[in-house]
Amino acid sequence: MYYMEHDSPVGRLTLTATDKGLSGLYFEEHKYFTGTQDRQRQPDQIHLRDARQQLDEYFRQQRTRFDVPLDLQGTPFQRAVWQALLTLPFGHTSTYSMIAQHVARPNAVRAAGTAIGRNPLSIIVPCHRVLGMSGALSGYAGGLERKRFLLELEKTMKKTGGADESLMIIAA
Repeated sequence: MYYMEHDSPVGRLTLTATDKGLSGLYFEEHKYFTGTQDRQRQPDQIHLRDARQQLDEYFRQQRTRFDVPLDLQGTPFQRAVWQALLTLPFGHTSTYSMIAQHVARPNAVRAAGTAIGRNPLSIIVPCHRVLGMSGALSGYAGGLERKRFLLELEKTMKKTGGADESLMIIAA
């Protein structure tokens, strides 16, 4: 397992990878990050290098989709929720309830919220696009200011590209 640190507009990010793909993207003070003690610092590892480049393009408003290989580690339910997040179109939002419905567990809204909160690949697996039922910002392992920043970045990119200005809630 490998890691690198990378400065971004939302602070220092720690990226982790395996030989299969990117396995983590964590903000400073991320409550679920376990550290790098069992990983080798290797910023030129292919998945880390590609993720760094794609993140830089995203923050420069030159990329709306990530295509770095992922190595998501979690329970089957968590992985299903994270896969649902990957279907959220750029610049659109959904709700915890819609994500629970998408994974065929409509009564598991809290469990879906917990899985979203434990998403190991913030930004790339776009959990920042999930809002509370009323459309309000709620819960984000990187903090609500980062969530707000990411949503505004995407809104600006859509607006600049001639797309609808507003973030709209979609069914996942």
